[in-house]
Amino acid sequence: MALDALAVRALVQELSDKLTGGRMDKIHQPEKDELSLIIRTYTDTYRLIASANASHPRIHLSKTSKKNPITAPLFCMLMRKHLSGGKITSIIQCGFERIIRIDIESYDELGDLTEKHLYIEIMGRHSNITLTTAENKIIDCIKHVDFSVSSVRQLLPGMVYTLPPEQEKTPLLSDNIQTISIDFSHEGQKAFQSVMDAVSGISPLTAREIVYRTFGNAGILCGELNHSQQQKLTKSVISFAMEHKNNIFKPCIINDDNMKKTVDFSSIDIKQYEGMYNIKYVPSINEALDIFYTARDSEERMRQKSSDLIKLLNTNIERVSKKIAIQKKTLNDAHGREKWKIYGDLLTANLYKIEQGADSVTVENYYSPDGENIKIPLSPEYTPVQNSQRYYKKYSKAKTAQVEAAKQLEIAVMERDYLESTLTAAETAQTESDLNAIRAELANEGYIKRRSVKKAKQKEALSKPAHYISSDGFDIYAGKNNTQNDYLTLKFANSSDLWFHTKNIHGSHTVIKLGVNKEVPDATILEAASIAAYFSKARSSSQVPVDYTQIKNVKKPNGAKPGMVIYDHYNTVYVTPKLPEEK
Repeated sequence: MALDALAVRALVQELSDKLTGGRMDKIHQPEKDELSLIIRTYTDTYRLIASANASHPRIHLSKTSKKNPITAPLFCMLMRKHLSGGKITSIIQCGFERIIRIDIESYDELGDLTEKHLYIEIMGRHSNITLTTAENKIIDCIKHVDFSVSSVRQLLPGMVYTLPPEQEKTPLLSDNIQTISIDFSHEGQKAFQSVMDAVSGISPLTAREIVYRTFGNAGILCGELNHSQQQKLTKSVISFAMEHKNNIFKPCIINDDNMKKTVDFSSIDIKQYEGMYNIKYVPSINEALDIFYTARDSEERMRQKSSDLIKLLNTNIERVSKKIAIQKKTLNDAHGREKWKIYGDLLTANLYKIEQGADSVTVENYYSPDGENIKIPLSPEYTPVQNSQRYYKKYSKAKTAQVEAAKQLEIAVMERDYLESTLTAAETAQTESDLNAIRAELANEGYIKRRSVKKAKQKEALSKPAHYISSDGFDIYAGKNNTQNDYLTLKFANSSDLWFHTKNIHGSHTVIKLGVNKEVPDATILEAASIAAYFSKARSSSQVPVDYTQIKNVKKPNGAKPGMVIYDHYNTVYVTPKLPEEK
């Protein structure tokens, strides 16, 4: 990611212009490692997101809000105590590091005006948010760092806050950049990596951009550069530093139009992806960060919150799959049961020929058209009659096993289908309430132990089917779990409403409510099919087959698990998964 010290410099400049003089109106902690600060100025109200998430640490203005916990965490309560109503006096970058310090004046409980520092460290897994006094005595951190975590630098309440130790590199915007020396001796190393080894404060994206602007090839190796080219690249680094000392920035986001996703962002103009990705320029680095991180952070948070659920489902799918394999083997073994009956009949018909203690007997097989002789194994310790009865018992046991195995196989296959469809719902869940609804469903089915939940939390966990309006004005609903699928198909929809489901792919039940108008335009059918494809296992594919039919053609077998149905008299369309605007 390109949130390097250079991007932080651009960010601080924008935040300082917008927020200096503003007051802390509200403070929330929607995640254990993230703060949401509502700041009011004379002209506007801003939402400032500060996150110490190891995967996506950042600070930026955002228009996106999250649900806050019913009970505020302790760190949030402490922040409110010290900063509520406080005035932001300055926002600075500490050195040329990925550390931002926000200075805030506020009144304490005695009515005295005090100054606090809020440090936001954007350093990968070492990211943190720390509140200190004016003398840099730590009041608290969103992550406590003791000796067991770091022997170099501890961050604990009561300690003095110190900046991380400086790297043995030349900061990009320092005066020493004019005399920088880059080591190009590692011939197999890419040139941009050598630049990063010598210069601090730049990301791999920025380093590659410098190399690309110099040679037109971002991946050129050190061994491919002669002495004059090495000097040329060194001068390019110095020239780049001089240019950005004047705070010349051009924020942009890098989009992959084929995959329909944002790949990266940058505070500078990016040329290295020409012909590969679409570069979209935005008015501010805050907007670039908001666009990039809102989607990435949401995906990452959902992955974290659904990981236990997905693990549980995968474990149960593996268990059921083993059971299916055993039942199939039992069925396969039972196919030879007729042989045991024939052996029993032939022994019964030839009891007079069998000697006591014999280990086998050869008799004529009158079941065969050719009447050839057949050798039947015997157990010497049993009498001829007992040997005959043993074969009849094996036949009877195999026959019973076949019937029971077929029944159990059918149940196991249905259970696996249910678990796989639930896994798809968990993987495509968009909110925590969607995951809570899936957990509740699994608890009803006995896969998860029930927990007593407070009424307030039950209300918070409510999840409803997604509701969209087609371009032609039709209501389209999509279930986000199997319970919702059953509700839409069996209770909510009318017999003439149109029902959609991905063909032979686990996914959502999607319904078009027809109302008075029974004529559904092709555009609406394709939109509903695209929604069904989006809420399925094939979300990242294209040309996904989606079946659709009237609700009256959809039936739920007796005893079937939630969301499991059969249907007929259907049509199929091929679509690319896509969502319209949600109502």
